[in-house]
Amino acid sequence: MSSNTSRSKCPVLHGANTSNENHQFDWWPKALNLDILHQHDSKTNPMDKHFNYAHEFAKLDLEAVKKDLLLFMTDSQSWWPADWGHYGGLMIRMAWHSAGTYRVADGRGGASRGNQRFAPINSWPDNANLDKARRLLWPIKRKYGNQISWADLIILAGTMAYESMGLKTFGFSGGREDIWHPETDIYWGAEKEWLQESGGENSRYQGERDLDNPLAAVMMGLIYVNPEGVDGKPDPIKTAHDVRETFARMAMNDEETVALTAGGHTVGKCHGNGDSSNVGPEPEAASIENQGLGWMNSLSPGVGKYAITSGLEGAWTTNPTQWDNGYFHLLLNYDWWVTKSPAGAWQWEPVNIKEEDKTVDVEDPNIRHNPIMTDADMAMKFDPKYREIAEHFYKNPDYFSDVFARAWFKLTHRDLGPRSRYLGADVPSEVLLWQDPIPESADPIDDNEINAIKTMILASDLTTAELASTAWDSARTYRGSDRRGGANGGRICLSPQRQWQGNEPERLDRVLAVLQQVQNASKTEMSMADMIVLGGNAAIERAASAAGMPISVPFTQGRGDATEAMTDIDSFAVLEPIHDGYRNWLKHDYVVSAEELLLERTQLMGLTAVEMTVLVGGMRVLGTNYANSSHGVFTDNIGALSNDFFINLTDMNNRWHPINGGEYQLIDRNSDQVKWTATRVDLVFGSNAILRSYAEHYAQDDNKAKFVNDFVAAWNKVMNADRFDVQ
Repeated sequence: MSSNTSRSKCPVLHGANTSNENHQFDWWPKALNLDILHQHDSKTNPMDKHFNYAHEFAKLDLEAVKKDLLLFMTDSQSWWPADWGHYGGLMIRMAWHSAGTYRVADGRGGASRGNQRFAPINSWPDNANLDKARRLLWPIKRKYGNQISWADLIILAGTMAYESMGLKTFGFSGGREDIWHPETDIYWGAEKEWLQESGGENSRYQGERDLDNPLAAVMMGLIYVNPEGVDGKPDPIKTAHDVRETFARMAMNDEETVALTAGGHTVGKCHGNGDSSNVGPEPEAASIENQGLGWMNSLSPGVGKYAITSGLEGAWTTNPTQWDNGYFHLLLNYDWWVTKSPAGAWQWEPVNIKEEDKTVDVEDPNIRHNPIMTDADMAMKFDPKYREIAEHFYKNPDYFSDVFARAWFKLTHRDLGPRSRYLGADVPSEVLLWQDPIPESADPIDDNEINAIKTMILASDLTTAELASTAWDSARTYRGSDRRGGANGGRICLSPQRQWQGNEPERLDRVLAVLQQVQNASKTEMSMADMIVLGGNAAIERAASAAGMPISVPFTQGRGDATEAMTDIDSFAVLEPIHDGYRNWLKHDYVVSAEELLLERTQLMGLTAVEMTVLVGGMRVLGTNYANSSHGVFTDNIGALSNDFFINLTDMNNRWHPINGGEYQLIDRNSDQVKWTATRVDLVFGSNAILRSYAEHYAQDDNKAKFVNDFVAAWNKVMNADRFDVQ
């Protein structure tokens, strides 16, 4: 496995896979924890085996749900009354914080799984009292049942809240299927306590203000930035840096950032009208009689105008239940000074504000209060770039509304995946660049034509390793977190993927040139995306035959070829692989171990530990290592799909000897001769008890055929991971 001598700062994991609630890892903290590969086991899911959410959503009367939500917005409940008689602000915050956990680096977080219902997110300080929002929605969820998931309902409620306040929204798509178990293996930061300030041990910041990847929020337990300022100290210029970095890691540019900040704060209010010490523990720590509700205020009445959530107190605008341009009017036309809320939180209030610009009390229309701004809001005023955008929005309210509506749609749909997953009558017809569009493929060809193309591919001078590696590199970019990447679209033929180091550009160019020749000679309209996968499949079939196990690898046509115009180069940068244990490659020598990085790649691709094992064993004997490295190639018959990797790994006639950091020699005990070399990724399949049990399983004499069949099944899963049109 290639590396350099420096220990590069790793953009993923930070050891998250070796610690969780399993006390086994208290005893052996360096043990490799495979639990991340088995999230959302079917045994946690109460739905019937053949339940299909898309089919159920198709039965949903979406207009009826929207009508119910509009009525709900002004149906205030005494146990948690609506501010100014309107739940819009609360519903928007709930939807925003559901979507706002998304981060581009690894695609994790976001709204598409309804994980706001579970720990740790349901108990983050930034999500205080959103448990009440979901309970308020429960009657609607109960009414429509399985036809709409919590994940979809949360986003729809926020969208309808904006509509009820006068915004023309951009659209809505269903398709978010609920999970039923916490995603405890997501790395949310190294801190050991909520809202820990930067600096010191377990900080998420290095250097001046460098936020660790893949994190986006500035503190453990926050969605974005600290509303009081960096580490709770008001300073709009410093906060602007945090806002820009955080929103960029949410896939937002400066214009979208200003629009979302202003649009999110045009409605609703902050809650901090009281002593925060009266607020009880979060839901996961609350008493059983609270029935899953947290942050209970012991000081009566503790709700409505006396509720305590963020600790800041007040609304941002004069009319907080109405979509308008009031946010910019107040922000830009008044001077603001720093003060403290009744709960003791730093906030900004206007100087010498006109009475008519003040906000009416949530309960008593005869009382008016100063509006407030957070430090992040003041960043929109003091940062030069943000200020320029804010002034443009102020002068062009219709433009602001359109930019916000589009940014809200992006925020709430970014992790839903390609348009083929979008459901419902409110899906906008416009195709957006951030959706990674792919054109429809040509009409499928028959099996005879497919076989003829395979014959031409295999008759070329391309090796099994070259064909399989190219197909793998095309497909391995897929990540199930936000359903981006994969072989569909054939973007390995385009920038930036064609130049990525991990794709071995010289080898890739050679393979693509030959496949292009075959495509032209075949006189078919098969896409290059399909051609690449078909070439990999043909190579696997050849390798299986060479091992005496002939097999047909399934092939599903229908991939389209994207163009450069359909590809946001900057957006795809986060998909560039920096490691691939399947091809025994590291771009650098990272702090996180190579085997943990293998788990990272495996989990994002949606593979199990068994599938990971069989794929690694097969890829090694196919000779698909990066740059033709010999590490882990435990066979004398390279290119044959045999179980030799597992046979030689588990053979006790061999011993292993470390030669340098991360590399080892396999030495024959009898002759004391070096037979092969290996990396940590290779040896973990013999050292980890669970993985060794799988390796021994595939090394058995009676499992040679099973190995080939299982490899083909796992390979096919990878090649089609992004084919939502056929799943």
